[in-house]
Amino acid sequence: MPILTVSYSKLLTQRLESKEGKNLSINNNISIKDIIKSDINLGEAKQPGLRFTFEFSSKYEPKYAEIIITGDVIYYSTQARVDEVLKEWKKDKTAPKDISAEVINHLLSRCNIQALLLSREMGLPSPIPLPKVSAK
Repeated sequence: MPILTVSYSKLLTQRLESKEGKNLSINNNISIKDIIKSDINLGEAKQPGLRFTFEFSSKYEPKYAEIIITGDVIYYSTQARVDEVLKEWKKDKTAPKDISAEVINHLLSRCNIQALLLSREMGLPSPIPLPKVSAK
């Protein structure tokens, strides 16, 4: 996997209003905000790389709470692939489907866990469905 690291720049959890008498819905979203060239130093050599800036959010509606996580993913590849991604990003603000799927899937696994921990600390319902046992 060419994902080298994920670093967070913001972990925000806040209550907005009281939830009394309201049915909550939780909407999760993740988006790539920017992609820039970011070569990786490996001793004497440099590996071509990209920095994906992302934002993950869990919105508790109607206006009850939110969790926002922002940060960066460092991704390395060949110079040709890095150039291809940057060209597509500058043109359409999209990345090739295979790379964006890999980055987003990795981020979903990391951010969903982080959001789950943050929701627990704030006493919020889990932003992701958890398995339940039912008695029959």
